[in-house]
Amino acid sequence: MQEYHVTARRMDERGAEASAGDARLVIDTAMAGRPDAFNPAELLLASLAACILKGTERIIPMLSFDLAGIRVSLEGVRQDSPPKMVRIRYSILVDTPESDQRIDLLHRNLMKYGTIYNTLAGAVDLQGTIARG
Repeated sequence: MQEYHVTARRMDERGAEASAGDARLVIDTAMAGRPDAFNPAELLLASLAACILKGTERIIPMLSFDLAGIRVSLEGVRQDSPPKMVRIRYSILVDTPESDQRIDLLHRNLMKYGTIYNTLAGAVDLQGTIARG
């Protein structure tokens, strides 16, 4: 089993800072919001995007998959009462000469082996697509 450690602290009324190892991330915790930092919902979506991208890096050597580039776009829907994410949709665009079947194989592997993907899939309506683009 792997363990992960993150600490976070309030900087002021406009934001907080999370740290893991030598990495630092400013977090939007301001009541009015702030455009220069991710809010908690955006961090959740970014975590899923990072999972997909890191999973791609892990999978492409195993599949000998020819990949020139990849982009992930995500949308989350939050309900107010009780406050929670109820739906996440994503779109993966890959720049590759691989066949449609191989692109689908990449997607199936990302869904099967993604830690954040599987965690969220068990808690929220999570659906996405992959396409050449």
